[in-house]
Amino acid sequence: MFHNITLVHPWLLLGLALVPLLIVWYVWRYRKQEPTLRISDMSLMEGSQPTLRQRLRPLLYVLRLAAVALLVVALARPQRQMSREEMQVEGIDVVLAMDISGSMMAEDFRPNRLEAAKKVAASFIEGRKDDRIGLVVFAGEAFTQIPLTIDHHVLLDQLSRVKTGIIKDGTAMGDGLATAVNRLKDSQAKSKVIILLTDGINNQGSVDPQNAAEIAALYDIRLYTIGVGTRGSAPYPFKDQFGRTVYQNVPVEIDEQLLTSMAEATKEGKYFRSTNKQSLENIFAEIDHMEKTKVDVTRYENNKDIYLPLLLLALGCLGLELVLQLLYFKN
Repeated sequence: MFHNITLVHPWLLLGLALVPLLIVWYVWRYRKQEPTLRISDMSLMEGSQPTLRQRLRPLLYVLRLAAVALLVVALARPQRQMSREEMQVEGIDVVLAMDISGSMMAEDFRPNRLEAAKKVAASFIEGRKDDRIGLVVFAGEAFTQIPLTIDHHVLLDQLSRVKTGIIKDGTAMGDGLATAVNRLKDSQAKSKVIILLTDGINNQGSVDPQNAAEIAALYDIRLYTIGVGTRGSAPYPFKDQFGRTVYQNVPVEIDEQLLTSMAEATKEGKYFRSTNKQSLENIFAEIDHMEKTKVDVTRYENNKDIYLPLLLLALGCLGLELVLQLLYFKN
């Protein structure tokens, strides 16, 4: 009801403080002017009740107070802001290619590499409301978890379902990248981006990773590669012969030279190394900053005065008070 309403002279609303002061003055005057009559016998007054006219007489003062309040608000000059906004968005299509091989369960990230990557990726998705985003997962082979979509609720739901073990193990970076390229090659977006996240070296698949990167470049797709894992070794959970979870430090092997070469094969591509969750968040924040959607906004504003109805209502209250006083409440 009061949406987009502003006041030209809001300080005049201080005048509303007169209303409680006038109420106090009215009560004081009414008690002071109440007539008294001295008589020797009150028997004639027993059972007498105030008439309806006497009960309604304070209505005159209520109308006057309402008129004062309405006049004060009208003098503050309320206005309704009428605005229109035109927006032009330069669309960006993004595909996340995520490694879900067994090594992503290593716990050098908390709770593990995969869950940390999923959480950071979810925050990245939530911050890009105007972009179409898809999800490709790969291990020993690759498949599309969800194609490019603007429905980020569905995307986030599918991302939360990603886990290791749903496809054969291994690291087929070339297949993962090729699948992501296939999702973007027919896109008409102004900018096309692939973010490939892995923690290993290419040891599976039928597509050479470097060739896949060169194909991405042919379609004007920019590639950001992210190597995930601490330097040296990382604790990895195993089941012993009794079914108990035990940890063993395993070496962290990331082909940084290949990931750098893949990224640089595309225009303005870049390789990042993440050794903990905080650095992974910083990497996604940097990519988010570099790939911001361009928005051109044209804003139109028109202010419309709406004090006139309040002024007419105040005059109506004063007029009604005068009519009632001259006719119904005439002394």
